[in-house]
Amino acid sequence: MFDTKVNTLLAVIETGSYTKAAKKLNLTQPAVSHQIRMLENEFNIKLFFRDKNKLKLTPQGKILVQYARRAAAVYANARQAIEDSKTETSHLNVGITPTAGETLVPQVLATLCNENPGIHINICVNTIQKIYTRLKAYELDFAVVEGALPDDGVVSTTLDTDYLCLAVSPLHRLARAKTVSIEEIRHEKLILRSRSAGTRQLFEKHLGARDMSLSEFNVIMELDNVSMIKELVSMDLGITVISKSACREECASGRLAVVPIENSSMIRQIDMVYHRDFLHPQLIETIRDIYEELKTK
Repeated sequence: MFDTKVNTLLAVIETGSYTKAAKKLNLTQPAVSHQIRMLENEFNIKLFFRDKNKLKLTPQGKILVQYARRAAAVYANARQAIEDSKTETSHLNVGITPTAGETLVPQVLATLCNENPGIHINICVNTIQKIYTRLKAYELDFAVVEGALPDDGVVSTTLDTDYLCLAVSPLHRLARAKTVSIEEIRHEKLILRSRSAGTRQLFEKHLGARDMSLSEFNVIMELDNVSMIKELVSMDLGITVISKSACREECASGRLAVVPIENSSMIRQIDMVYHRDFLHPQLIETIRDIYEELKTK
């Protein structure tokens, strides 16, 4: 069913050369070259050009690869769905943004699997941009993201509402403050998410609205591991601006203290996003019910 020429193209992209693709596919190098030429003739385009002996996609080649990956994912999904129907199981690929992954979401999904033995979930944690790219390519069945990108091609439903706050060590001078101003943290040692993270972008947007820039702050470290950021902050090696729900367990155990930021409107939604033709729409409501139940415990 799946076009072997398209499969060959994806192998060339993955390996970076015709020779390595041939080895991966157990084909000869001329056979790989022939299939690529057939694709080029079919669409009347050139797929590659050489740049310093490396294969580079042409603009038209990039478009074809985008759809080829989508077709490969849809084909794989079809095979899995058919196998699932035979065994009365459901294998789901779920994307989660790093901050959402530090909330109740993993526990909710684990509870879902425990209560429904036929459900098997594979979790991918990545930035919101990459999560949306994989979702649009049908490589993910649904995603749980903090923050959202406007996209008419997917359905979005709110799971919870969250806000950014300051997180510090219980030993820090601000740990017992009722609120903190932006000015008060300007010269503190900040440990933040990377530029691509939605939390970081929301914080910078808030600063911009106040005619301030992150360059005015003392940012000592940037990383994309939320757990590591919380660990460093708990050791009083810096402070961070983070989603309140991502600190739930650490606050309960006394490892972190969270302080509201004055005049802050840094509110974010935790959303579930999925395609309109998602095969298990009833799971979305089930996940929301489990989330609300665990949230109240």
